[in-house]
Amino acid sequence: MTAFTPQAPFDPSSEPDLSHIVEPLRPLAIEVSALHHDLANVRQHNERNLEAICYSLKRFRQRKPLVVQLPDMIVRAGNGTLMAAKRLGWTHIAAVVVKETNIDAAAFAIADNRTAELATWDERGLSMQLKALAND
Repeated sequence: MTAFTPQAPFDPSSEPDLSHIVEPLRPLAIEVSALHHDLANVRQHNERNLEAICYSLKRFRQRKPLVVQLPDMIVRAGNGTLMAAKRLGWTHIAAVVVKETNIDAAAFAIADNRTAELATWDERGLSMQLKALAND
């Protein structure tokens, strides 16, 4: 027989602060401490890159989730974001958690990073947008 344990009354102060995550992603929030960096990640994040990610997260909040592989909670996409979130002292971060083979997870991680690198900039359009932002 299991003993009855009364539920503690709701305490809003015990709820984590998720204001650094945009509202639609908040249901995906999990504890940062539950996540593990992908030790096989071949994408490097130097100091300049991490500072840029930190700035972006502070300025815009988290707008896209990490991709995390079960069962070991390994971050397959978003290792730089996780590093920046830790620097910023976040306790929670939004993540999509998937169950897949290690081969599929590693292939996705490479594809996710590499496809972004293959894009090119419209230099004229970028220049126009940057000028417009500077004038605001």
